[in-house]
Amino acid sequence: MTLAMDLTRRGVRTRVIEKRARGADVSLKCNHISARTMEAFRSLGIVSDVRNAGLPATYPHDVVFKTSFLGYELSRIPIPSRNDRYTALDGPDCGWPTPEPPHRMNQSFLEPILASHLTDTFNVPTDYECELQSLSQTSTEVTAVVSDRQGNKQSIACQFMIGCDGPRSITRSAIGAEFRGDAVILRVQSTHIRSRDLLPALLKNGQTPAWGSMVLNPQRSGTVYAIDGKENWLVFNYLRDSEDGFESVDRRWAISQILGTGGQHIPYEIVSKQDWTGRRLIATHFRDRRVFLCGDAAHIWVPYACYGMNAGIADAMDLSWLLWANVSGWAPDSILDAYQAERLQVTEQVSLFAMSHCHETSKHRRVVSADIERDDDKGKRARVAAGRAAYDLNVEQYCCSGLNFGYFYDSSPIISYDEERAPGYSMRKFTSSTVPGARLPHLWLQDGRSLYDALGLGYTLLCKSNTSSDAIESFRLACATVGMPVHILRLEQQLPPEFKHDFIIVRPDQHIAWRGNDLSADTNRLLSILRGVKVPAQSKFAEIEGSA
Repeated sequence: MTLAMDLTRRGVRTRVIEKRARGADVSLKCNHISARTMEAFRSLGIVSDVRNAGLPATYPHDVVFKTSFLGYELSRIPIPSRNDRYTALDGPDCGWPTPEPPHRMNQSFLEPILASHLTDTFNVPTDYECELQSLSQTSTEVTAVVSDRQGNKQSIACQFMIGCDGPRSITRSAIGAEFRGDAVILRVQSTHIRSRDLLPALLKNGQTPAWGSMVLNPQRSGTVYAIDGKENWLVFNYLRDSEDGFESVDRRWAISQILGTGGQHIPYEIVSKQDWTGRRLIATHFRDRRVFLCGDAAHIWVPYACYGMNAGIADAMDLSWLLWANVSGWAPDSILDAYQAERLQVTEQVSLFAMSHCHETSKHRRVVSADIERDDDKGKRARVAAGRAAYDLNVEQYCCSGLNFGYFYDSSPIISYDEERAPGYSMRKFTSSTVPGARLPHLWLQDGRSLYDALGLGYTLLCKSNTSSDAIESFRLACATVGMPVHILRLEQQLPPEFKHDFIIVRPDQHIAWRGNDLSADTNRLLSILRGVKVPAQSKFAEIEGSA
């Protein structure tokens, strides 16, 4: 849906085929919307609707570590509620260099918002309860055969087709791509429960609610996510290696252990079972000529750092502008080669981070002290040690600014690299940089606007205030000659030290395509690279911390 909306705002006609019925229940999958995804929603003009949905405005977005949901608190990662999200400065999840900090909200709230804007705001034709049956393609078009709920089939011809059809993607099979990687990393017995009594019981104990409550206990370890801050909860029970099958552990017994209800009578209803297997699988290729893969059709991994859905939206925002460039006529078909070159590489990076973190948290759950619930000094010492370890380990995934802002494209055919290496990054740490391929560092302009709000729909040329107007005009004319849209933006304020060059060219997805002090140096070659015209390949490599 995000891809269709972004293509539409660029003037590209799209059509969406959706297997589910409109308004059908959405599984409680992703519980976190990353800063980069919120930036994308900002560019689409829908971010306020997203930000204002989910948990109540003052409900804490904290992550707390406990012996059970109602048991001892071990430690807490403070994360602002949405009421304080833009203004809070203290804490590991604050002060991010972005106009749109992350937002804790379940996907069940997000999808209806996107669906509404898809049809009502962007007027994208959407065929619900239709499913792809097969596809074929020629050098000029793709023909998709779809069927509706009654089995009626129709053929749809289009210039390009993008398969966002999930882990069991028919599109992926049709283009001969296969998933490869780690088929099973962990298994989780996941249960959506409804209870009006759980939150009052927590408050009665004098405890502060949290968006996520991670339970560490020798009996059972799990996580409880607040879905609506009232009565809906998602309970994860992490199965052990010896426990085969999702029903190998009595579900209600496990839930009672994780909640810590003990002798208390706290009624709850099991709404649905949403068990899942954590995997790390990446398609062998993301494209076959005019057909592309996005999101879970291209890659799935353990949902640590909450990055599965967010990675899919990053795919969409990269592919959208490339397709627009080609369909609009200012870039040849070869610009589309950049999609796989960029996104496949980043998928490898991020999925390794997630898998590595999953292994570490699994180890941590296996060594929980048997003394952790003792009501004496020995128990206190065990809780202090467990809380410190849990915080240090998990702040990496729940406050993952490195995954948001640190990743880079170092082997793209449409980026003009220089001699500087992109700085390394980890899940939580990154260094702002203007190295080509990196994300443009954010700043607030003198007029109060976000730099990202001031970027153009196509490329943007950022110019320091003292740069030559003649050089800028000559570059603009060169772009006009080849039909490449470029927006000129002078930066009048004092700039941070990473803005070392007089000029920076930024892509529509906020990644830097070139920088330098001389706009006239081999302009034709530079514009060829930016438009995807074949030139001798370039490649830069950077250190990636913690990816192995």
